[in-house]
Amino acid sequence: MSDDDVRILLVDDQPLLRAGIGTILGAVPGFAVVGGAGTGTEAVARARELDPDVICMDVQMPDMDGLEATRRIVGDPAVHARVLMLTTFNREDYLLQALQAGASGFLLKNSRPEHLVDAIRAVAAGDALLAPEVTRAVIARAVGAPTPPPADGGLPPAAAHLTDREVEVLRLVARGLTNDEIAAELVLGRATVKTHVSNVLMKLGLRDRVQAVVFAYTHGLTP
Repeated sequence: MSDDDVRILLVDDQPLLRAGIGTILGAVPGFAVVGGAGTGTEAVARARELDPDVICMDVQMPDMDGLEATRRIVGDPAVHARVLMLTTFNREDYLLQALQAGASGFLLKNSRPEHLVDAIRAVAAGDALLAPEVTRAVIARAVGAPTPPPADGGLPPAAAHLTDREVEVLRLVARGLTNDEIAAELVLGRATVKTHVSNVLMKLGLRDRVQAVVFAYTHGLTP
């Protein structure tokens, strides 16, 4: 394991599933599975102990579920991990609660292995993974009706200190685009887009792209 590897903690109450995912991820260059946990309580403790970059978190577990574990992990200043929640389509309420708990991504349990690999890379890089087919429904239920844009076509006061380019980038983040897709849309370099995204998060006091999507939705900045 090198210092540049993405450190991954696997949390699921099924040992066989943890072992299977661990085998898949352990074979990916640049990934290091640093441990596992079978309950939410254990996940909270191991997150502090192992200092992972990404936690793959199951929802339904004994003792403490993944939603409460995510809430505690995200709220712990000693932990810097991002949480990728593993869930299913038929429980949109889990997606809503995971968003509110601070998860940085959602992935379906029936996803292909390569999608899991891509999701972990995206979350580790700060490109929070939001499945386009569920993002709008989840955000809508999380925040209620969006605030309409200002009648004069200007920016809402909360975003008035963003540059025009930063507003463009925020709108595209709200559409679920990755940095690469935003770069292609605006004909910019990926590094430039990453800087713009970082500036938006810093200026608005947001933790990650999930919060940026919620901000855009609630302030009338979505398409």
